[in-house]
Amino acid sequence: MALPVSLRNSVTPPELELIASEQLVEIVPLIAMERTAFISGAYGPLRPPTKAKIPIWMAMNLKFKKKCHIVPPDWLNVEFLQERLIQETSRPEFSQLPFRFAEVAKLLLDVAQDDIQNPDKIRSLLKDIREARQAKSREGLQKIDHSELSLPNLCSMEINEIRPFFVRAMGVLTHITRDAATEARGFDGL
Repeated sequence: MALPVSLRNSVTPPELELIASEQLVEIVPLIAMERTAFISGAYGPLRPPTKAKIPIWMAMNLKFKKKCHIVPPDWLNVEFLQERLIQETSRPEFSQLPFRFAEVAKLLLDVAQDDIQNPDKIRSLLKDIREARQAKSREGLQKIDHSELSLPNLCSMEINEIRPFFVRAMGVLTHITRDAATEARGFDGL
């Protein structure tokens, strides 16, 4: 699928997922492995059945090889996401979610669906949360002001989506403000 022109100058969703894959996640290893050094750091040792924290990219690799079970983050469950959906639909502000929740959830649901309880319900809740947050973003951007835009608790993917529009809109507002100031000075001189 081709990206819209407005997103081609931004970071792509797969690139955001790559960045998110550096986050640590807990696993239950099914194999023993000594501490291993990588460019991003040293991880291990892995000793079954003791849990270990490793980057998502490494956990995904081990999961593909059936050498671990991934323990989903505390927030990746039906109860937490239902609570956040209620907050999103009943309050004007964005609810607090992990900064890279969309990317991490996608990675884990794609690879470790069998390690997550109710993955279909979680997918549905994530989609509903995303739609509610997108509606709030659009509403917030309609109220854009040249001096301030306050959208606290936006997440990585959401910031990336609105960045191209926001940059263009602020450029247009700056141009309009500058033209209005120039006209006002011109009328004052008469």
